[in-house]
Amino acid sequence: MVRRTQAERSGTTTAQLVAAAEELFGRNGYAAASLDAVAAAAGVTKGAAYHHFPAGKTALFRAVFVRHQERLADALAEAGAAAPDPRAALLAGARTFLEHCLDPAFRRIVLLDGPSVLGWEEVREIEYGYALRVLRAAMEDAVRADGGTPDTALTARCQLVFGALCEAGMLLARAEDPEAVLPVVVGEAGRLLGA
Repeated sequence: MVRRTQAERSGTTTAQLVAAAEELFGRNGYAAASLDAVAAAAGVTKGAAYHHFPAGKTALFRAVFVRHQERLADALAEAGAAAPDPRAALLAGARTFLEHCLDPAFRRIVLLDGPSVLGWEEVREIEYGYALRVLRAAMEDAVRADGGTPDTALTARCQLVFGALCEAGMLLARAEDPEAVLPVVVGEAGRLLGA
């Protein structure tokens, strides 16, 4: 029988807590998901939850938010890599982001609860490392493909485009039939990116 190291056991417990928190935060929202419920769903004690996340539920939520950003950044990069050219990569990334917004757990955690739980500054700081990093790289590639050179205004353009995509995600979140609205929103995002 192979004994696991303390670091391995700790990593497993952390992963269990994050997975349980992701499920409960995504389904019920941050406010309705107690740390007791997350610990029980993870099969650990509340004390173990505090051991791994000393700042409590907010720190656990941050870990879940980061996990969503990691997955989103990977999906954006994958969509862009499969596109035939930089402009198509931007459009594919926009569509991928908007498709993620169809997922109720993503909407709840990233769009609705993230800003109120973590605050806008921390949310943007996290996004800079993930989704905005991928968007900026794609926009730089598109500028270069058009024969230009990325300039200082690119940061502002990235922020504006990302803000528009987040608002488009909220539009989908409020729609009675998000699947039906998706092609319209993707089309408008394409026009925005084309400008």
